[in-house]
Order: sequence, then structure tokens, then C-alpha cells
Amino acid sequence: MLKPLLRIWRTLPMWVHVLAMRAYRPKFRASVAALIFDEQKRILLFKHTYRKFEWGIPAGGLEFNEQPDRAIVREFFEETGMQIKVEKLLLAESSKEDHNISLIYLCKIVSGTFKESSEISEMKYFDVNALPQMLFAEKELIRWAVDSLNTDD
Repeated sequence: MLKPLLRIWRTLPMWVHVLAMRAYRPKFRASVAALIFDEQKRILLFKHTYRKFEWGIPAGGLEFNEQPDRAIVREFFEETGMQIKVEKLLLAESSKEDHNISLIYLCKIVSGTFKESSEISEMKYFDVNALPQMLFAEKELIRWAVDSLNTDD
């Protein structure tokens, strides 16, 4: 029952998504995200079942009394059945456009096999110079992370 509703949600115009999220969310929402690169320096993206732009970075909401680094491990497991390890915090930012505080972690997969969930239908690595259609802010985040990680080497 949830999958058909998520597919319908995805067909609605972006302004409906924004309006619904603003009405539903508290003043600020805290979220966590994982940036995971493979040996070829490609980025792991999820194909979301509910988003207008289906492909995006692994992310989720922070629950009350939950440590952010544990939240991204939990979210990734819930959505894929796989375990990840947090390597370091890359960025903490606040966005006034969508009233969101985001904590972005560099992570790596440590175990498990991908299992489709109601939220994620596929995961795939992409060359950072050939990203699929996705949210502009997420593309910018990936580019920033690649530049930042390359200067750390």
C-alpha cells in the first residue's frame, strides 16, 4: 500500500512537496547524510521511491535523543539492510530555504547485501562528473566534498 502512495507523491509538482514539508515539519528539522565513494572515486546514490528527482544521496532524519553519527548508520541499515561505518563529519550546515540542519558524514560500507525497501528501490555508484538528474543542492554538495577530500590528500 505504501509504494503506490509514494509513486503518486512523486508525480505531484515540486511546489506541493515544498508546501507539504513546510506544513508538516517543525521549525527546523535535523537530518543526516552519508557520502560514500568506491575505489574509483564514484559516489553512491540511492534511487528514492518518493522523490520528484529519484536519485539522491543516502540521508534521513535524526530522531529525538539520537546521536547524529548513529542516526545515519540506522537510516542506511533501515533503507538497505547494509551496515556502514562513519569515518568523519564532513559538514554541518543550516538551510533557511527548507528549514533544515544537515550533518554530512563520510562513510564506508562494511557489510551486508542490498535489500530494496519502501523508500529505496536501487543503489548505484556514479562518476561524479556524470551524475543523474537529481537535486541541485545534492550535486553541489558532492562537488564540494570531492574538492574538499582532494585537498585533504
